[in-house]
Amino acid sequence: SHERICQYIAKESGSLVVSVGYRLAPEHKYPAAYEDCLSATQHFLQHLQLYGVDPARVAVCGDSAGGNLAAAVSQTLAGRSELPRLRAQILIYPGLQALDFNLPSYQQNRGVPLLFRERAVFYSLQYVQGDTSNLEEVLEGSHIPPDMRLKYRKWVSPD
Repeated sequence: SHERICQYIAKESGSLVVSVGYRLAPEHKYPAAYEDCLSATQHFLQHLQLYGVDPARVAVCGDSAGGNLAAAVSQTLAGRSELPRLRAQILIYPGLQALDFNLPSYQQNRGVPLLFRERAVFYSLQYVQGDTSNLEEVLEGSHIPPDMRLKYRKWVSPD
């Protein structure tokens, strides 16, 4: 689905673009996609010479669920001294938090096509669990225990 945009980015930026065809939900639940992306990135970083890539110029990028995966891979590799450091992460409308789907951005964009609020939760649940049996709970925000909500309020709140 992203081959043409990857070709465009490569051509316009004069870059080598490696696109990971990771396993998809609901057939493959978390952490399958993450493991695929992490494995591919590690392999690429270990073999940069084969591709003629400057180790100081490697970035990861992703949109939507791919943005989530790029962020997770970046965090995992941040402390790894045996691999070249990633120069950047480019996150295009990433799915980064599932604590509260009632924050202002979800409210303001709840009816904006293509990814309606309910659809965002539906796909998030497919990715994590492989089913959507608790969709309403998540939409209401009752899937997070009160103590956890308090713990993360500083980072995830309407304020």
